[in-house]
Amino acid sequence: MAQYELLLPKMGESVAEATIIKWVKQPGDQVNLDDTILEIATDKVDSEVPSPVSGKLVKQLFKEDDIVQVGAVIAIIETDASASVDTEIKVEMPVVSAEPVAEIILENIPGTEQLPADFTSDRFYSPLVKNIAAQEGITVNELDGITGTGAEGRLTKDDLLNYVQSKKGSSPVAAAPVNKPQPEPVKPAASLETPPQSPKAATQPAASSMGGADEIVEMDRMRKLIAEHMVMSKQTSPHVTSFVEADVTNMVMWREKVKRNFEKRENEKITFTPIFVEAVSKAIKDYPMINVSVNGTQIIKKKDINIGMAAALPSGNLIVPVIKNADELNLLGLTKAVNDLAGRARASKLKPDETQNGTFTLTNVGSFGNVMGTPIINQPQVAILAVGAIKKKPAVLETEFGDVIAIRHMMFLSLSYDHRVVDGALGGSFVRRVADYLENWDVNREL
Repeated sequence: MAQYELLLPKMGESVAEATIIKWVKQPGDQVNLDDTILEIATDKVDSEVPSPVSGKLVKQLFKEDDIVQVGAVIAIIETDASASVDTEIKVEMPVVSAEPVAEIILENIPGTEQLPADFTSDRFYSPLVKNIAAQEGITVNELDGITGTGAEGRLTKDDLLNYVQSKKGSSPVAAAPVNKPQPEPVKPAASLETPPQSPKAATQPAASSMGGADEIVEMDRMRKLIAEHMVMSKQTSPHVTSFVEADVTNMVMWREKVKRNFEKRENEKITFTPIFVEAVSKAIKDYPMINVSVNGTQIIKKKDINIGMAAALPSGNLIVPVIKNADELNLLGLTKAVNDLAGRARASKLKPDETQNGTFTLTNVGSFGNVMGTPIINQPQVAILAVGAIKKKPAVLETEFGDVIAIRHMMFLSLSYDHRVVDGALGGSFVRRVADYLENWDVNREL
């Protein structure tokens, strides 16, 4: 009998760790090829880890709620393979339990042996972040001064890489004041999955009184993360919202004309969402300072245009899959991307990397019959666009024979933006430009 080491699989370039949320197989259970061994979760996406071999699960190396690094050995499966496999666990990654801790011990992490002895902090840093910091010669004081965009203000890999890039590209004068005051980050817990609670808060009931018919519903893991992210966003960015009403009659008539033939030809439904994504992508090219993020007093201009689209899940939670390089796709490509991501989001089949690295977010509040909304910015982005329900309304039209009143398809667009870096002129001009692209839709456009 041989023993097979099951590794936590790679889930995308930007995903370095995951939380074990449930062991489906227990020690002693028989395992077939492709059977689900355990369920894991990243910041937003739950995934299943299938078995690449058949055999018997003999050992679990981590417990539920442990945070494990990608590439770590998580279980041992006994197989019938004749070739023996070295059963010694060669990759010993640290585990962050659900208990808040002050620091992570790094002695057994490959590649981090040269970390300086003073690399400790009251702020939590993942092993990957510490490793990058050590390689780049970044001090703990520098790390503590970098604003994090993760849950509870956590410093992510992208935050650190952006800081390193901006530091290398800065002039000596600009780079000198490394320890200049930065906005105070929210103190993170060591685990994303368990928000920090004081012993008193954890043991005492809520102060509000409840009647006999009231029910207490505990937030699930995803709702906790959403709650933390939304509070962090409001604490980070001063929100301002601008509104525009758009006449989208041409767009509505065009879709009505092409949707049946399109579905028959492509076996895909065409909704309004890919049209909105295309208009947003064009407007971002016209106003690239909407496509930025903020690191302290630095503005980071994003080269890629990655549009996140908020999608409601059957559980009532929200997830934002991202269309990467949306400006490089034609309307057919956008339609296929939107349908694919939306379908897999509802079926909980998204890959963790498919919710990462968005640079702008679109949310369709009109799908619930709402005419407008004031959405919360999806950090570390600086703007989010809400599109409302399309309603038939009487509107004044200017013609060569004078003004007339006609029935038109109208909708509201609302843009929430970070007033630290986006002023009313930019925010208002951007949302107006999106409306212009929708209003001037070519009714004879070929698809």
